[in-house]
Amino acid sequence: MKTLNKLSVLIVSLLSIISLNLKAQDITPSVTPKTTSLGSGIRLSAGIESGLPIGKLNDNYSWNFGGSLQADLPIVRDQLYATFTTGFNNIYANNVSNAPDIQLIPVMAGLKYFPVKNFYIQGEAGSSFIVNKSDLGATKSAAFVYSPQVGVMFKVGAKNYIDAGVRYESNSKFYTNGSSNNFVGLRIAYAFNL
Repeated sequence: MKTLNKLSVLIVSLLSIISLNLKAQDITPSVTPKTTSLGSGIRLSAGIESGLPIGKLNDNYSWNFGGSLQADLPIVRDQLYATFTTGFNNIYANNVSNAPDIQLIPVMAGLKYFPVKNFYIQGEAGSSFIVNKSDLGATKSAAFVYSPQVGVMFKVGAKNYIDAGVRYESNSKFYTNGSSNNFVGLRIAYAFNL
């Protein structure tokens, strides 16, 4: 229930920021009303991710590393995008615990909003599929995952960018009586428009 509450707060916050950015328009007979410009083209990115486990996950695990692919579909040009992300994350066990690494394939969808040029706020949710369920002795094959992120896109060419973001990721329980698995991470990606 806590996860659902956090996701609800994230979505409401994102929608509030979007609504604050909308502007009222005066419509007079001599002026044609402005219309919102729909974005054109899809942006794809491939990146590496790394992070540090926090909370109970930090007891047995020291860091994570992986990669991701993301597609950004424009809803409002240069301002709001629908995102679809997948990848692979390996959460490495520390030397003391003798626990197996956790291997996850997250599949998420969400929104990426640019309140100012090149700076974005992103929120995604979906499922994390556990690759090595039998090694972990996990009772579930998948877990709910959500991930808020902030980042910056640096232009490096006409349609090319470096996307650097910091995020918090939370996976729900892998075990019936377990706890959520959380980490703070960094994603660096090469992005390009189609």
